[in-house]
Amino acid sequence: MGAPRARPVMGGDPGPAVVRVRRAVREFLADPRRSAYLDQGELGVAVSGGADSLALAEAAAYTGHRMGLRVRALVVDHGLQRDSAEVAATAAETARGLGVDHAEVHPVRVRDGGGPEAAARKARYRALRAALPAGGLVLLGHTRDDQAETVLLGLGRGSGPRSVAGMRPLDPPWARPLLDLPRSVTRAACVELGVRPWADPHNDDPRYTRVRLRAEVLPLLEEVLGGGVAAALSRTAAQLREDSAALDRFAEELLERACRGAELEVAELSPAPAALRRRALRTWLLEAGARELTDAHLRAVDALIGDWRGQGGVWLPGGIEAGRRHGRLRVDSPSGSKHH
Repeated sequence: MGAPRARPVMGGDPGPAVVRVRRAVREFLADPRRSAYLDQGELGVAVSGGADSLALAEAAAYTGHRMGLRVRALVVDHGLQRDSAEVAATAAETARGLGVDHAEVHPVRVRDGGGPEAAARKARYRALRAALPAGGLVLLGHTRDDQAETVLLGLGRGSGPRSVAGMRPLDPPWARPLLDLPRSVTRAACVELGVRPWADPHNDDPRYTRVRLRAEVLPLLEEVLGGGVAAALSRTAAQLREDSAALDRFAEELLERACRGAELEVAELSPAPAALRRRALRTWLLEAGARELTDAHLRAVDALIGDWRGQGGVWLPGGIEAGRRHGRLRVDSPSGSKHH
């Protein structure tokens, strides 16, 4: 049925691909900035049964054990395919064969809303988050190719620098140690380990945008631009993440200066560049209960500062209204009560 079958080759020296995956995990976990997240003595690895997650599971077990960590494989059964329970059980069995201390299957119910991909992703992340104690890490098998696809999606949707910056290597509790490795390395590692990964049929279904990016757009870009596109997109994402981190710090300082209890002082915000104001407003609005803010939402609220003509408030997802009164911005709930 295409489920992974364990045929681990335990003897002899590891192959070059296995060494590269292990090195990526070792260097990621050895970074002092990650040490605080390992205090629980436990490390989670999300395992789907695909090549990326199986190669990651083996590397996590190999590296984690040398760091004194207990390594758990977390398999989510979305229940979207007829044999999903068997695939999940076999993925857990394969992970055990690759050295993890414990492997467990978490069945989830995928609710409608936002499309099948988004719904499955939300259900998966909820289950993974609930599986580990607070403060722990879950390793995810996203590779450089996944990062390139994410950047292209962000570019195509015009969703701003946060989206084009792609996935962060560390976004607690999520950790992505393989973002600098191409997918070809994880596939080669599975060959060297003697495991046959599961081939998810959804990964070949052209109804999904990401599949078409992978199968059609990226190969065409590689051909037209002479190769190296995935690596270039990944570097671009890294540069944008660094820039965004710096801007976020400046925006946080601006927000601190402008805060007057639950309100913001317009006089403090007005002199700042609009791009910095919108970053500060995004943080303030999310803390006030706004949900899924778009660039259009932020620009409309920012107009209460930079293009003030006495206009009314701005309704936002989450059922709240941002408005300006007496030189200050405030957020009201549907009942008209001021947010605190």
